[in-house]
Amino acid sequence: MPLDENLQTILACPDDKGPLYYVESQEILYNPRLRRIYRITDGIPNLLISESETVDEKRNESIMGEINSKGIKPAFEEKS
Repeated sequence: MPLDENLQTILACPDDKGPLYYVESQEILYNPRLRRIYRITDGIPNLLISESETVDEKRNESIMGEINSKGIKPAFEEKS
């Protein structure tokens, strides 16, 4: 089940408060700054830090490759 588009625009990492990438094919929200995955189950994101997964370099490269190749944008643009 896809993640609601309105919800996508307001999601932020609960740890660093930065934007997340929605990778629909893997049903995850991804924070590349912390290399952290938040799973989505039945369209509901689990944003509990204690239940998130930190990925290694190989998995990070794979996820970022998909993000870049599909032109996936972050949930919001960080303010400078």
